Amino acid sequence: GGKALGPLQIHRGCWTDVAKPGEKYSDCSRLDYSVVVFRRYMNRYATERRLGRIPTNEDMARIWNGGPNGFKKSSTKKYWTKVRSRLGDDT
Repeated sequence: GGKALGPLQIHRGCWTDVAKPGEKYSDCSRLDYSVVVFRRYMNRYATERRLGRIPTNEDMARIWNGGPNGFKKSSTKKYWTKVRSRLGDDT
């Protein structure tokens, strides 16, 4: 819908969750910074402690697509199917 920014399509709320002082949302337009945001988000929400098990690629994709509890939402399954086809695995 045009509300996300950059190659990883980062929404402001996602960025706000993990941004550090001095960083700008507009930096999400760069791939290198977008990857940093993704990793921070996964380190916060895709953890064994939160999920009660070791997170899988599916968990991470669905969290990225649907927020902190995206791994529980049926609405993120379609996104996971798309990601899985690109990864070539189903772990």
